[in-house]
Amino acid sequence: MQFINTGTLPGKAIEQQLLLNIFRDAFPERLSTDIKPLLQEVKGHLYNRDFATAFGKEEYLETYALRWSPSRTLCYLEILHDLRDELKPFESESEETEDAEWKIVGLGGGAGAEIVALGGLMKLLKTTEEEHRAKMNIAAIDIADWANVVTRLGSGIVTKPPLSKYASAAAQSANSALTSLSSFAVTFHQHDVLNLSPDTLANIVENAHLITLLFTLNELYTTSLSLTQKFLLNLTTALAPGAHLLVVDSPGSYSTVSLNGAERKYPMQWLLDHTLLNPSGDAKANPSPCWEKLQEEESKWFRLPAGLRYPIELENMRYQLHLYRRCG
Repeated sequence: MQFINTGTLPGKAIEQQLLLNIFRDAFPERLSTDIKPLLQEVKGHLYNRDFATAFGKEEYLETYALRWSPSRTLCYLEILHDLRDELKPFESESEETEDAEWKIVGLGGGAGAEIVALGGLMKLLKTTEEEHRAKMNIAAIDIADWANVVTRLGSGIVTKPPLSKYASAAAQSANSALTSLSSFAVTFHQHDVLNLSPDTLANIVENAHLITLLFTLNELYTTSLSLTQKFLLNLTTALAPGAHLLVVDSPGSYSTVSLNGAERKYPMQWLLDHTLLNPSGDAKANPSPCWEKLQEEESKWFRLPAGLRYPIELENMRYQLHLYRRCG
């Protein structure tokens, strides 16, 4: 297994390499053998949209996390860092609050990309002054049982990475975890979000500052448009004013809607805006939308810098982005 000399990488690529190393080190037994056959099996099930099988075995879940989550992690880190002025992590409305805790709920976040990206964001944002008080509390929600993957990646964020036995004394002295156990908490909840009761959803997202739907929403729409709309309305009810919703998905995503017996395709972002920005009901009792849109990107590229090293091929990504804030 290779260990990276991050001193040879420029700027932010050093942080990116540290995140890639977390994935590499989390599943050493999976990388100690030829992973290509497993990759082909998972790809085949995904292509056939047989998600129950693709995410039905531990070896498949680990393989998916190793193959697809690392590139997404680096993309998400860039997105979250770019949005930091809007999201205002760790800011407290009360100056008397000793500990500033930022609660994030990752819907469809079992594969770990959001979790590791948030660990990277924690490292980027923490300063000496706030190191004693800044905390992240992350809840990952997914329909498959990603508990082992989440546990391993979460552990990699708060423990020192392994070093080669030939590492210098200086390297051993400088070796440190991405962040500390006391400032970074991760939990996993296995749920089908489209069938969550309003009370269960409210308990999960209580006091949440940020909800993420990263490469998840269009799959929900594809599964059931009506249940997805109902879920988004329940989420709106459950969240406090000031909470943010971040949606990232493939650009040009469309979902098919049946109206009066005729089928028509609508862009995902149109369906999302229609649900969040144009709520149904009495206009006099509810004269303004429940959400306001802060940022939008219809199509944007994330490109990997040169010099990163990882045992599986990494990919550039193109995505659409929508950031909303819950109104008062």
